[in-house]
Amino acid sequence: MNKISIITVNRNNAEGLERTIKSVIKQTYTNYEFIIIDGASTDNSVDIIKQYSSDISFWISEKDTGVFNAMNKGIERSTGDYCYFLNSADTFAKDNVLKDIFGSQTYTAPFINGHQINDFGNYTQKVPSLNRYLTLFDFYWGTIKHQATFIRRNLFDTYGLYDETLKITSDWKFFLQTIGLKNEQPVFVDVDIVLFEWDGLSTNPQLIDSHIHERTQVLDENIPKTIQKDYENFHEMSDYVYIMNTMKRSALCSFLIKALVKLFK
Repeated sequence: MNKISIITVNRNNAEGLERTIKSVIKQTYTNYEFIIIDGASTDNSVDIIKQYSSDISFWISEKDTGVFNAMNKGIERSTGDYCYFLNSADTFAKDNVLKDIFGSQTYTAPFINGHQINDFGNYTQKVPSLNRYLTLFDFYWGTIKHQATFIRRNLFDTYGLYDETLKITSDWKFFLQTIGLKNEQPVFVDVDIVLFEWDGLSTNPQLIDSHIHERTQVLDENIPKTIQKDYENFHEMSDYVYIMNTMKRSALCSFLIKALVKLFK
C-alpha cells in the first residue's frame, strides 16, 4: 500500500486553502501525510491551518521566493512513496480519489496520471489523460497535467528538485526531462483526480510573455536547435495532414477538389 505525500502551497488564500484542506481530510484512503507550505500569508491562512492542525502532518509559514521554492520545501519534508501537489483552492474531484487509485494496488511507476477537471467559475471542463506512450515531441509542444499526476518521490532524488529560477514552467521542465528525455513513462488511471481552479500562474494571460521566455530558455538548454527545427516542421506537417483529412471528410470540399483537378488536368 503506497503512502502519499499531499503537498499544498498557499499564500493569502485562506478561503481556498480551507476548501483544499476539507477535500484532503475527507479522503477515504488514509495512508497519506498532509504537508502545507504557507508563504508568510498576511490574511487568516495561518488561523485556518491551526484550526485543522490535528489533520495536518507538517506545516510552516515563512517567506519563500515563489511557488516552486515552496513546493521544494514540501518535497524535502515528504516521506511518502509518491508526492502529489494539491495547491490552495484546488480540491480532489471526489472523496474516493485516493482509494480508487491506491486502495487495491501498489505502484512502482515513475508517474501516475489521471484526468483533470478545470473549474472556470461558471462551468467546468474535463481534460482526459493522454493514456498512451509519451515522447519528447509531446513535451516539446505540451505537457501532462501536474495537478492530475502523482510523482514517485525518489525521482526528485535522481533528477533534482524543481528549478527555482523558473517562476512558471518548472513543473513542465521536470516532465520534459524525466519523461521526454529519460523515458520515465507514466501509468494512466481512468480516474477524475482534481478540480483545478483556472486562475493560477500557468494560466494567467498577463504572463504569456514570461511563459514563452521560460519555455524557450528550457528548450534551448535541453534540446539542440536542429531537433527543435525538425519538431517545428513536424508540427506544421501534422497540421497540414489534419486539414487535408478534414477536407476529405467534407463532401463539399471533396467535390470542389475533384472539380479543380478536372479543370486543370
